[in-house]
Amino acid sequence: MRHGISILPDLPWREAGPRWRAAEEMGFSHAWVYDHLVWGGLPDSPWFPAVPTLAAAAGVTSTIRLGTFVTSPNFRHPYVFARDVLALDDLSGGRFLCGLGTGGDLDATILGETHPLRARVDRFHEFVPLLDRLLREDHVDHDGEWYAVRDARTLPGPVRDRVPFVVAANGPRSLRLAASHGDAWVTTGAGGDTVEEWWAGVAALAARFTDTPGSEGKDRYLLLDASPQFSLESVGVYEEMTGRAASLGFTDTITHWPRPEDPYAGSEATLEEVASRSTVDP
Repeated sequence: MRHGISILPDLPWREAGPRWRAAEEMGFSHAWVYDHLVWGGLPDSPWFPAVPTLAAAAGVTSTIRLGTFVTSPNFRHPYVFARDVLALDDLSGGRFLCGLGTGGDLDATILGETHPLRARVDRFHEFVPLLDRLLREDHVDHDGEWYAVRDARTLPGPVRDRVPFVVAANGPRSLRLAASHGDAWVTTGAGGDTVEEWWAGVAALAARFTDTPGSEGKDRYLLLDASPQFSLESVGVYEEMTGRAASLGFTDTITHWPRPEDPYAGSEATLEEVASRSTVDP
């Protein structure tokens, strides 16, 4: 089991930077930042964009993987984002993880567009394959329902042969996309009013992904804090949740840096104890 942490971009860099360094020093395998214009969980909070945040994080770390959780088509064009991916992959020395998802309701409307969920899923299913092409090929032409590019130059190309795609999916159609175009699958579960209902939904989704052609050998990420219970409520809770995730076949879990108030209210002392007790592996 690999352990990851999400650090919300609501603090100025003088306060956020030490957290990214500490996440690496604690032994987390990967660290993530939400990619939104405004996040519904903190709509009245300061909010800093994901790409420059990860660029700065790459400069103060050397081994931890860095990712977007998750980038969506709500305010990004795949060609413009491909340039950001190439830069982040270069700046991090090949440590960038490209988290991709359909996106939430707030970012879907904030630029004046209104699309039903089905249309947003359609757009996502065009976005991911086109982004994949742009990171593999040069002189790309595409004329689709949602996006077009004309002789798109893509040099210099990624540091590695492949920038890993971590595709968020819960529905059958997007699970197939994660299996066909993702290097990994990530889920928040299927909801639920209680912790046990949430775990039941996670188990059902894990089984469904296993039954999806192409899923064999793919890494599987679980956002623990989509549960009604914050995973860093205590060391015991964290150990129990990561153990249950492992039993369902997940290879990676993600928690959040504790905040003084909701969302993700908790103690940094608990985070430090989780790390010091070797719950987190380098």
